Amino acid sequence: MSTQRPTLSVLDLVPVRADQTSADAVAATLDLAREADRLGYHRYWVAEHHNGPAVAATNPPVLMAMIGSVTQRLRIGSGGVMLPNHAPLVVAEQVALLEAAFPGRVDLGLGRAPGTDPITSYALRHGAGGVEEDAVARFPDYVDDLLAMMDADGVAVSVAGRTQALRATPAARSVADVWLLGSSDYSARLAAEKGLPYVFAHHFSGNGDGTQAALELYRSSFRPSDLLSEPRTFLTVNASVASDADEARRLARPQLLTMLALRTGQPMVPLRSVEAAEKVDLAPAHAALVEDMAARWVIGAPEESREAVAALAARFGVDEVMVNPVAGAHEGAEPAVATARRDTLRHLAA
Repeated sequence: MSTQRPTLSVLDLVPVRADQTSADAVAATLDLAREADRLGYHRYWVAEHHNGPAVAATNPPVLMAMIGSVTQRLRIGSGGVMLPNHAPLVVAEQVALLEAAFPGRVDLGLGRAPGTDPITSYALRHGAGGVEEDAVARFPDYVDDLLAMMDADGVAVSVAGRTQALRATPAARSVADVWLLGSSDYSARLAAEKGLPYVFAHHFSGNGDGTQAALELYRSSFRPSDLLSEPRTFLTVNASVASDADEARRLARPQLLTMLALRTGQPMVPLRSVEAAEKVDLAPAHAALVEDMAARWVIGAPEESREAVAALAARFGVDEVMVNPVAGAHEGAEPAVATARRDTLRHLAA
């Protein structure tokens, strides 16, 4: 299999460092998006997470509008909108307006996870029950509803014996691309059944066997649709790249500690500085978990990191890799800029 360099894209969770306000974090993301646009990255997707101290990406469509307004060429997208949290028509309307403003540049990535804790998900849905209940079970139906409502010609909806034509926007000239996202066999199977493109969240699971199994299931089960004639997929990966490998490892540690807290049920905090992260003593079991996670990420000097990304693409048979730049910051860094994250993108694109 060829190890030629894949197309590169960006996933951004809009991380919040201990020295940043939400305004700083958003400013740093817009700066990073401009840099990605300049460097030739293909897509720039933002996530949906709620009520967390280390992530400011709560509303993908709003962030997409901001990013679209400061870039010229990048495809802007959601990675993703957690559909059980939202009415399909609202999402269709939001994305239709984005497509009208940035025609041919909009991707709608959809997921079924709540993106938060049970209490927050309850509040997101007007107290209508936890996301783990009916909303997740009905996710396939919500996807169908959303696709129908996004159609430029609209869709006829019948309720209580009355039929009404619904359009996401009055006179659409184009429609955003829709992707299904996931980190399990469920999402791979659903994307294949509906004939939709699929993105595997390798940055979250990092399990090579799980990634391979999901992609093989998607490709072998794929059913052509009006939207897509053959399987189309890529994957995500966490990356910290610096001028030398030791510095890249230092810069990765704040995010590694955040992921450790998430996986072990510890309280979440804003991202520590590199210096603060280095002062954290870990129990042997937790230190081993951090090392295991780091081994699944792209962490290193520029050339070895570019080779690692190309090898990842070759291993899983994809021609695009979406990079989540996780490099942290040293004490005293400019709050409204994410210099090490910019450097990661710059080194990988060189």
